Parts: sequence; C-alpha cells; structure tokens
Amino acid sequence: MPPRTCALCDDARAILKRPKTGQQICKECFFYVFETEVHNTITEARLFKRGDRVAIGASGGKDSTVLAHVMKTLNERYDYGLELFLLSIDEGITGYRDDSLETVKRNQQQYDMPLKILSYDELYGWTMDAIVSQVGKKNNCTFCGVFRRQALDRGAAILNVDHIVTGHNADDIAETVLMNIMRGDIARLGRCTSICTQGEDTIKRSKPFKYAYEKEIVMYAYFKKLDYFSTECIYSPDAYRGHARAFLKDLEAARPSAIIDIIHSGEAFEIKEDIKATQKLQQTCKRCGYMSSNELCKACTLLEGLERGMAQAAVTDRARKKMDAEGPAPENLRRIPLFKLPANLQANSNVDTGVR
Repeated sequence: MPPRTCALCDDARAILKRPKTGQQICKECFFYVFETEVHNTITEARLFKRGDRVAIGASGGKDSTVLAHVMKTLNERYDYGLELFLLSIDEGITGYRDDSLETVKRNQQQYDMPLKILSYDELYGWTMDAIVSQVGKKNNCTFCGVFRRQALDRGAAILNVDHIVTGHNADDIAETVLMNIMRGDIARLGRCTSICTQGEDTIKRSKPFKYAYEKEIVMYAYFKKLDYFSTECIYSPDAYRGHARAFLKDLEAARPSAIIDIIHSGEAFEIKEDIKATQKLQQTCKRCGYMSSNELCKACTLLEGLERGMAQAAVTDRARKKMDAEGPAPENLRRIPLFKLPANLQANSNVDTGVR
C-alpha cells in the first residue's frame, strides 16, 4: 500500500495523525496549523496590545517550553510588538525543580529572553521540601498551588510586566472543569474556562494554549526537537487532579472531541444571580496587600500555620478554629512582603488596542 499524502498540502508524505482532528498530515503542515490555531486564539481573544511586556511562566516542562518557542515565533511572524520574558518559580523540590531550572536556563539562551527566577524560600522562607516534611504528601499541593500563584504575580511585578502567559492546555482546563463539578465548587466553575483573568489588584494572566491538546504539544516538542524537562513532580502522585486526568483520558480514548466538548460545556455554565450574591467580594489582604476574599489571603494563612506549627490551619476549618483559639499571631511572625502592582499597570487605562 503506497504511503498516504498529507491531507492539507496533498504533496508531502503524511507522518502523523492529529489527535485533535484525526487528519493525517506532514510535519511542516502540522507545525503551521498548530501555530496558526494558537495565533487565532490570541487574536480572537485580543490577548495583547503592541508594546506589552509579557512574562512566560517557564517551568522547563513541555507546555511552557513549547509556549516560549511558539510565542517567540508568532511575535516575530505576525509582528505583535511584544517584549517577552521568562519567569520561573523555584518551589524548592530537590531532584525535581533544581534539574528543571537548568532546562529553563538553557531555554533562556536558546530563545534569547531575559529570565527571572523567584524562589519560595526567598518569598516565604519555606521550601516545598520543608513544607512536605511538616504536612506530608496529602495536602502539599494546596500549599504549592497557593504559593505558586502569588509568586508568579510577585515575579511579574519585579519584571514590571503587563501580562503573564501560562502553558495551561485544553486537557488541563477540561480536568479543572471536571474537578470543580466533582467538588461542587460553583465559584471556580464559573471562571475556570476563562482564557484571561485579571482582578483590580492582580496582573493580567492568560492561556494561549486553551484549545491546544496535550498530545499535540508533546508532538510539537518532539518533532521540533525542543529542549524540555519531562519528569513529573515527585510530590504530585496523590494529587486530586490525577483522578480527573485518568477519567478524561478514558473519555478521550472513546471520543477525542471530549476535551473540547467539556471546555465548551464549562463556558456555557451560567451562575444564578442569587448564587453570585452569596459569594465573597474580592478585597485586599490586610497583611501582605495581595487580593483575597477574606481579611487574610490564603498564602498568609498558610504561612502563619506553618510558622506556628499548625500547618493544617488553612486546610481544614477545625484546625483553623484551633489556631484562632490560641490567640492572635505573634508580632515577630514571618510575613510575606507587601505586594504592589507594577507602576505601569497602576497608571495604564484599560483601553483595548488588541493585536489583530
């Protein structure tokens, strides 16, 4: 049987089958359609405006490495006029993050982008290794997720950028929709499919890979021979997300469109007005100045629990009540530095002159 020709160019030999569409295409056409779909996502959502300083959340993994490569490619091809940076967070996980950061440092040279690395130890006075020694592996992802999100904003503020982009892909977003349904988390379900998020006290954050399948990101990295780190976090095997991921993979095997279908379903959810009225209003943490729905943000609460030897205080209501019963936090308690938005964001208006 003669080899198939590419379904798009009808010239070169097809060497791969797209997981997203089932088309059998050649390598060059795959690169082009993958990059074009990301470009269309960016322009349709009007993610950037000319002159934006954009930080790419870089972990050294496949998603962020492909994102850095594609953002550089599209910025040059379509003349977005963006100033690109790499921003990495060092959680302090021996044998995992220290190795992946070496990949990020090589990416810095390969893509010729400035790099900022901000560590948990520098910001919070704790590494994830130290946190896991206190809390074990059951709830460690709660600490890491909260600390990482705030660290990204703080790193972006140091770089004085307008925008953070992350490598969250279609699989990640579909998993999040499933997780929020299974947990009955109405507040997060209403916003988890948003391609772009920004509060009054945070830096704009978006997901250019919102509709990109994880398998296609892996294929892109493989055929482009990109330099990335492929080891999973040593503390994540028991994470709740793993159950949603396994379920999603089963759905995808039976129906490849399931990933996009779940995202579109999440986008179609509408929260009733009476439910919205019960949700807490966003305010500013009285201790560190970061956004919060309570007097203290989640990061400050978690850090206080660690410092007082009651690490579960921000994870369970029972532990929180026990800590509150012991009285207010000591004056000499380690605190997170005060958060301030970059000066350019404080001054800029929200006029949209988005990339076309």
